[in-house]
Order: sequence, then C-alpha cells, then structure tokens
Amino acid sequence: MTDRDDAPWLTLLGWGEGGTEGLTAASREALEAAELVFGARRHLRLLPALVAEVREWPVPFAEGIPRLLAERGRRVVMLVSGDPFWFGAGATLARHLPAEEWRALPAPSTFSLAASRLGWPLEACTCLGLHAKPLTRIRPYLQQHRHLLVLLRNGDAVRELAGLLVRFGFGGSRLHVLEALGGDDERLRSMRADADLPGDIAHPVAVGLEVAGDGPALPLTPGLPDALFEHDGQLTKQAVRAMTLAALAPRAGQRLWDIGTGSGSIAIEWLLVHPENQAVAFECHAERAARARRNADNLGVDWLEVVEGAALDVLKNQAQEDLLPPEAVFIGGGLSESLLEALWQRLPPGVRLVANAVTLESEALLAEWQRRIGGELLRIELSSAAPLGNRRGWKAGYPIVQWRVTR
Repeated sequence: MTDRDDAPWLTLLGWGEGGTEGLTAASREALEAAELVFGARRHLRLLPALVAEVREWPVPFAEGIPRLLAERGRRVVMLVSGDPFWFGAGATLARHLPAEEWRALPAPSTFSLAASRLGWPLEACTCLGLHAKPLTRIRPYLQQHRHLLVLLRNGDAVRELAGLLVRFGFGGSRLHVLEALGGDDERLRSMRADADLPGDIAHPVAVGLEVAGDGPALPLTPGLPDALFEHDGQLTKQAVRAMTLAALAPRAGQRLWDIGTGSGSIAIEWLLVHPENQAVAFECHAERAARARRNADNLGVDWLEVVEGAALDVLKNQAQEDLLPPEAVFIGGGLSESLLEALWQRLPPGVRLVANAVTLESEALLAEWQRRIGGELLRIELSSAAPLGNRRGWKAGYPIVQWRVTR
C-alpha cells in the first residue's frame, strides 16, 4: 500500500469464508499495512494475527458509519463480503465519502461462487439480495425454468422461502442450499421446495433456485389477470388497466401517485415494471387501503406506500417537501373539479396525468378540462360474450372515458 499523502485512507476489502487464502496481493498488502480493521464478527473470526487495531462493526449497520468516519486520516480497512458493490456495503459507505478517500478491492461475490458451484451461467441467472429484504419480493421472478440465485439471512429464511414457493404453487422447484461458500465449512445440499428441509442450515447461506410448478407466473406485459388481485369490485379491470398503464408510460426509477387506489392494481403494476419504481397510493377507505397493502405484499411489491385519506385533503394539508412529486398521476377514484385544480397547482411541468371516468358527471368534467388544457380524450367501450337465452351475445360493460395529458 502506497504511503503517498493523497492515497485513499479507506480500503473496502472483499472478504470471504476462506479468509486470507483467496486474497490478491493488493488485498494482502492493504490488510498488512492497515492501522485499523473494521469487520463483522463472522469476518473477524477469520483474521490472522495483525499489528492493526481490530474493531467489530456494530448492528444495526448504520451505527458504524460515524465511527468509521471518525477515523479519517488513519489507514483503515473495512472487511466487506465478496464484492462490496454487488449487494454489498460499498454503495452505502460511498454515499458518505468523496471518491478520492476510498478504494475497493473486491473478491468473488457469493453469486459468482454459487454459479460456479452449480455450473450455471451467471449472466443467465436472476440475482436477488433478500438477506435484509422481505422474501415476498421473489414473487415476480417465479417464472417456469428460470434460475435464481438468492442471498438469505439464515436457515430460517431458507425454510420461509420454501414455504412461500409452496404457497405460490411452485413447490416442485429445486432448491440448492449453499452454505459458507469458499470456506472450510462449505456445503451444498439439494432438495425440492416442498420436501422436509434440513434443520441445521447455517449462515452465511445462499440458495440456487430452479423454478418449477404450475403456480400462476406473473405476465411480463401490463394487465395482470383480475384473479390475482383481492378486491371488492373496486378494481380497474384487466383490459382497461393495460391501456391505462400504457398511457401512464412507466419508466425506470419514476414515482406514481395513484389516487383512489381501491385494490392497488394500477400502483402495483407500475411497481412491477421496474424494481426502482415508487408509488404512493391514496385511499380514503381503511378496508380498501389494507387490501391494497395485502395485494402488494402477495405480488412482491411490499414497498408500496399507502396514504389513508382523501387525496384532496392530503394535498392541502401536507407540506410540499413531505410528499415527493411524481412523474405520473392516475386518478381512478375521487375525481372532482377541486382535485384537478389542486393537482394542477401543485404538480411540476412534465408530469403525465391519466384520469378514468365512468359517470356522466365525471365524463363532463374531463371533457371540459380537455377543452381548456388539451391532451387526449378517449372513450373505451368493451363487450364480452355472454349467454343470451340458449345462444350467446355481446354484453357491454360501462364505457370508460380517459383523459391523458402532460402538465
């Protein structure tokens, strides 16, 4: 490690269950030159004798950051599992430091080690870090014949994951339980998700999953089947939902306000488009708000924020900085002149707004706003085949008037 004055004081050093055995020359040099070494307890147990001071990183993780920053100016090494920037601590720490103050020396990630043990091409696998996240987030990825690599917190989480697979109809999936990869205690065991799992699964653990079973996979296009949502009739139906999502035009990392969310279907499908998308659902009925939360959890998008209360009241009473502006707004319930006025005053330019109306009064309101503001006004009429005596005929649903406009 260089002694130049402008050298980074902090090294994020990739660390695995093999301890120093798998370290590169640069990583060994950094460790030997360190004045202070931070690491989790399971990492520190694999350290050789060092001249450096050694400190255990606290739990929760965030409590250690001020302690680390207080050591600025010393030669500090922080031991980080595998690759610090592949579901690791690197990104969290880098937010607190300018780039010139740190460097990263990665080791093979758990995903790389797991793929190499299983003989799976890593680029064809879906990699999920669920060691600190709800396991229901796996739901959108349960597609027949897919290979998933999943980081989990412990053996109980492996059993919980297997239970979810059975619940979702994928109990026939093959689980490859990989423990302590790269270390002396490395172990690989395989079984079906619906089999009796071992009771001695040890941390650190990852799972390779070959998805199988006849459970309903979530389609990759907008417009999930209505049966996937719990609802009380307040549901934007599949065909109209698909057209509405197309009008809202979700893009990666964008935020939606879903006003009058009902079952939460529009917000949930918005979130399913990309894992970095965000959605705030407004619902004035507590029972429907709870139902929207359940639907989000069951479909793997637990990060849906549900605000209970009328959207107009929330917009009037909540400070601008407390409710981050959206890139798109959908009005599926509670449409009124006052709501449109409040939104038009509050929303920044460029926001896409889509409103659906069923009643004559709400249709007239949208027609007037389209005349004044512009945008596109559509009338959507759908009919489905239904019994008509001993024959069949077309049964029309209520027509939907949809206004699409950019602020």
